[in-house]
Amino acid sequence: MKVGCIGLGDIAQKAYLPVLAGLPDVELHLQTRTPATLDRVADGLHLPPGQRHADLAALLAQDLDAAFVHAPTQAHPEIVTRLLEAGVPTYVDKPLAYELADSTRLVTLAEERGTSLAVGFNRRFAPGYSQCAEHPRELILMQKNRTGLPEEPRTMILDDFIHVVDTLRFLVPGPVDDVTVRARTEDGLLHHVVLQLAGDGFTALGVMNRLSGSAEEILEVSGQDAKRQVVNLAEVIDHKGQPTVRRRGDWVPVSRQRGIEQAVLAFLDAVRAGEVLSARDALATHELCERVVRAIHERSARGAGPR
Repeated sequence: MKVGCIGLGDIAQKAYLPVLAGLPDVELHLQTRTPATLDRVADGLHLPPGQRHADLAALLAQDLDAAFVHAPTQAHPEIVTRLLEAGVPTYVDKPLAYELADSTRLVTLAEERGTSLAVGFNRRFAPGYSQCAEHPRELILMQKNRTGLPEEPRTMILDDFIHVVDTLRFLVPGPVDDVTVRARTEDGLLHHVVLQLAGDGFTALGVMNRLSGSAEEILEVSGQDAKRQVVNLAEVIDHKGQPTVRRRGDWVPVSRQRGIEQAVLAFLDAVRAGEVLSARDALATHELCERVVRAIHERSARGAGPR
């Protein structure tokens, strides 16, 4: 099975390549426009010259069975378009694109070509989070905070808060009929954002604070007088009377803890089975992110106007 990896930055090197390189039936092909990085990473994986490619055309000439895209977001539309037009099943880091129109076009193109397109929402596969889908979920709270990182709203929402948005969508137990957005911006930078999704019998809150004093990710689901809390994807605390704690095993790889290994294997299993994966549900997450971005800009504009 010939699998291409496009873009060799931190996420590819730390999370995806260790998984792909360990699969016995995968012939791994790397592509980046930076020769020094290409040789360094390929040398570390003991890949021969024929599996190293300086441009996308050379990679596509290998008749790939699948491809993983870890290039910067700005490059996603062009790269994914070329892969889909070549009929290559494609897995791409979130987001598909910064602009909703580009994301919609890519999903539509994949459907028209009958080619798999998957977006890397790995938290759906993370053991701590996927197990929360089996817990009562009358109230869902997810926080993903950082220190000293206020950012332009669209970049922050699509590059980072999108994980919170998608996790809430994954865990809500029914249709959402109310969406509320609150945010604080200053000098064009987004300091924090709160998203509330509500439906019949449930409320879900997503929070991101980029000036929180701590880098942390905490998910809580509760209902029927029980609560489950997941801290930094590694520690699961069940509250029903006396709390019980389950921690990640010492030998559990980070890629498995974060759901990346499972996402990779699920995608490749689908490719092997000839199953065409749709990114239509992933597009719904992008659509909700666009709604959040627009709400932030509208509130900021109102705040900047006459009082």
